[in-house]
Amino acid sequence: MAAPGNPGIAALRPAYDGQSVGCRSVDVTDHDAVVALARELDVDLVVVGPEAPLVAGLADPLRDAGFAVFGPSREAAQIEGSKAFAKDVMAAAGVPTGRAYVCVTPEEAATAIDAFGPPYVVKDDGLAAGKGVVVTSDREEALAHAAECDQVLIEEFLDGPEVSLFAITDGTTVLPMQPAQDFKRLGDNDEGPNTGGMGAYTPLPWAPDDLVADITEKVLQPTIDELRHRGTPFSGLLYAGLALTSRGVRVIEFNCRFGDPETQALLPMLKTPLGGLLYAAATGKLADHGDLSWRNASSVAVVVAAKKYPASPRKGDAITGVEQAESDAVHVFHAGTALDDEELVTAGGRVLAVSAVGKDLAEARQRAYAAVGQIRIKGSQHRTDIALKAERGEITV
Repeated sequence: MAAPGNPGIAALRPAYDGQSVGCRSVDVTDHDAVVALARELDVDLVVVGPEAPLVAGLADPLRDAGFAVFGPSREAAQIEGSKAFAKDVMAAAGVPTGRAYVCVTPEEAATAIDAFGPPYVVKDDGLAAGKGVVVTSDREEALAHAAECDQVLIEEFLDGPEVSLFAITDGTTVLPMQPAQDFKRLGDNDEGPNTGGMGAYTPLPWAPDDLVADITEKVLQPTIDELRHRGTPFSGLLYAGLALTSRGVRVIEFNCRFGDPETQALLPMLKTPLGGLLYAAATGKLADHGDLSWRNASSVAVVVAAKKYPASPRKGDAITGVEQAESDAVHVFHAGTALDDEELVTAGGRVLAVSAVGKDLAEARQRAYAAVGQIRIKGSQHRTDIALKAERGEITV
């Protein structure tokens, strides 16, 4: 059961004990209503997915009501809710990250911007749906973004390829997933504005063999240990966005939940049953779970975005071809969709993520883009180069 869910979830066929997955309407900002729904359904596990309800503390009343919850507490979720908090945790834990200044006035931001020099990295301290970061060589653009934020981080620019690594944790034990790489810019060749993510792929054929072990040792486990030592244990999904720089691994950011679009590429590759994994984390029994198992394949996810995304995405446009695009190797994940008199229409910026699995990146890319080509949305946008450089062997560390 999903609440509030979306048309894609609602369309899922019977998957468990002959019951369809189904959706229920609920206001996730009304914590009492969510607790009441969990009681009505008598659920064994509650997974709080998006960052906004996690940062608002939805996991806390659910735990207080006796439910097993996958998702961090309000205090622990500040690892995503406040970039300044995350920097403080990393400093205390000795986690490698870029140098940064926390600024609250335009004068402070200008001083920090000039101290680092271009390219400038300006981050809204709070939640911004993946679009609160500006990376630019234009000083005026950097200053303008800083002026729009109540509190802002000015950071040094980190060179090298970026990697996303997710970890399932119960607050003590950390089980890393396999790494993925996402594409933040709207257009091909990393041009255009930052977005919530326009596509992703996994695994990374160019990554060092010891990458996951190295990040777990230097980043994930120390962060989880530090949060536990502060009395705010983190239970759920810790997402580390990283740069593999010339000076080694550096953390760009943390998220407190499954990240989009990496998740749409990762989960089709996971052989380990997801429900049992999340329940083990929610009940503090992850140490008994065992390592994760993955398919020997590749996965590519391509995001189809609405016209005028990310500035002012158009809503209400008809979506066709989704059923024709799906196959045993291709799944279309819904995000910004809705039903209008039984017609599927756009209802957000990033509308769909088309995820395909193949024996290698070339086959996964071919399947993903063939499926994208079957979907019709007036004025829609997508990148054509997701995983292309990796397929060609053009990424080096």
